[in-house]
Amino acid sequence: MSTYRDLAHRGSARATVLRTVGTRERRSHLTAPRVPTVGIDIGGTKVMAGVVDADGKILEKVRTETPDKSKSPKVVEDTICELVLDLSDRHDVHAVGIGAAGWVDADRNRVLFAPHLSWRNEPLRDSLQSRLAVPVMVDNDANTAAWAEWRFGAGAGEDHLVMITLGTGIGGAILEDGQVKRGQFGVAGEFGHMQVVPGGHRCPCGNRGCWEQYSSGNALVREARELAAADSPVAYNIIDRVQGNVSDITGPLITELARDGDAMCIELLQDIGQWLGVGIANLAAALDPSCFVIGGGVSAADDLLIGPARDAFRRHLTGRGYRPEARIARAQLGPEAGMVGAADLARLVARRFRRANRRRLERYERYERYAQAIRTPRTARDTQGNK
Repeated sequence: MSTYRDLAHRGSARATVLRTVGTRERRSHLTAPRVPTVGIDIGGTKVMAGVVDADGKILEKVRTETPDKSKSPKVVEDTICELVLDLSDRHDVHAVGIGAAGWVDADRNRVLFAPHLSWRNEPLRDSLQSRLAVPVMVDNDANTAAWAEWRFGAGAGEDHLVMITLGTGIGGAILEDGQVKRGQFGVAGEFGHMQVVPGGHRCPCGNRGCWEQYSSGNALVREARELAAADSPVAYNIIDRVQGNVSDITGPLITELARDGDAMCIELLQDIGQWLGVGIANLAAALDPSCFVIGGGVSAADDLLIGPARDAFRRHLTGRGYRPEARIARAQLGPEAGMVGAADLARLVARRFRRANRRRLERYERYERYAQAIRTPRTARDTQGNK
């Protein structure tokens, strides 16, 4: 009887703490248990998992390709479980955090939409929790990356931070006073789909002129390939590098050539940076943060990209010259930021789950003491009666 009651209460307690984790996040990392947790970063091409300690240090990291059969949500979930169980063989894991490239609902249970995976309203947290013996936290990968940079990286000490992740597209996240701002429906921070050029380039989201069509890895590669395909004289160096195979032109190659002094690649990065600065100025007008952190693969270009972004930001900032300017910094944690942030956010879930279990145990102990107090006088009376 007591075993059944214990298990039933444990299940309801776990559900309660997972529902309330978002409302009690502010500053709660200061008292979270200093236990190792697993963070997982899920993208369209790779799944990276790592055990992270309370100081953001990666104790061990494993990585695998996103399954080719990702049209089935279960295949990706199988991969996640395999990585967690592999790490659990060597580490005492207390919780698992997932950073997913997609829209996650406000309860951080369902992935509403993932552009590179088949998740459509997928109850990822519940599915994984039913297979793993620890609490699971699910969030958007830009949110987890921003949390990591605020806790351990370029945004440390900032009260109002906006992170922009430049990869294939543009992702983003907002932190205010130690709390991730996810919006009413959980999908805040999709800055890449702000319209900056009405009637501009078509975006995969279905609209035209989205910011990520002008300042992202895709935009950078598209411009370079168009020049190369047109056999432009400014593109001779990159054409020679890929031996005429235009489809082999990639973002990292453009960055490499720009560092080597290739004029076209430098100019392309400047163009991307200028569009980045325009978007940041718009976000400053709306959100007024103290710091913008620029992450994602394209940020590897560093000052070749961020220098032009700072210049354009100052030129387009509303009220320029009469207001403080937000700091613009490159992210420090690199491609592991999403994984580290997911693990650290999972520690908050671990704390609340541990606290709920401790309260349950305390209630059970009080019940046992009360029951013992009732039994003791009765035992004494029975002993006297036998005499």
